[in-house]
Amino acid sequence: MKLSIVMPAFNERRTIREIINRVLKVDLGGLERELVIVDDGSSDGTREILAEYDGKHGVRVMEQLENMGKGAAVARGLREATGDIMIIQDADLEYDPDEYRIVLRPILEGKADVVYGSRFLGATGGHRVLYFWHSIGNKVLTLLSNMFTDLNLSDMETCFKAFRKEVLDSITVEEDRFGFEPEITAKVAAGGWRVFEVGISYNGRTYAEGKKIGWRDGVRAIWCIVKYRPRPRSVPGRSIGWRIGAPEAVTRAPGSDGNE
Repeated sequence: MKLSIVMPAFNERRTIREIINRVLKVDLGGLERELVIVDDGSSDGTREILAEYDGKHGVRVMEQLENMGKGAAVARGLREATGDIMIIQDADLEYDPDEYRIVLRPILEGKADVVYGSRFLGATGGHRVLYFWHSIGNKVLTLLSNMFTDLNLSDMETCFKAFRKEVLDSITVEEDRFGFEPEITAKVAAGGWRVFEVGISYNGRTYAEGKKIGWRDGVRAIWCIVKYRPRPRSVPGRSIGWRIGAPEAVTRAPGSDGNE
């Protein structure tokens, strides 16, 4: 079985070498590994560093000629990935690759199709104490998302999300930026896929250290929660956006619950 680690990167020169090396050193318990990195129009030297890794040790680098947004970069990486399971990894050091096996376990045990790594459930590694209002904002967005999806997640906005390939083959991503998180959550809920949540550690960074998300992204997230809310008994149609799966896999037959 093969794991694809999808990493969007935009101006991460300070951390990109360390995070790549940490990902490549992770013990995956026998899983084959590929690391798909999408450089989203970096201009700080990140692209030149990535060129040193491309084609070595299972690393594949894709380039967006201009900055198109995290959602577009993630969708490109997921579309190019070839694994049976896919996990998203930011290019900074906020999320610990050593916790992949924690996130992947429910999928490998056949209990889940999608796993979210929650920063709020608690983990042995703990979390860095930072912005109070960011944590409140995350919890409010998660609550609103849960109200529309009928899921009981504790951390909808987490980066650490793992998917079986079949899940992503059924989804088209339309959001370019951080609206990806509520959009993918709504579409997973609409598909009836089995969702698990596990506790992870979190080493958040400050804006001085390169954090990019802002209040406008929070406003957009609210709009996305409403826009992509699951419609009862609706048949998915084709939409314009960043398609992940093959076209023939996008529309599921009516009455399917998504669990195969």
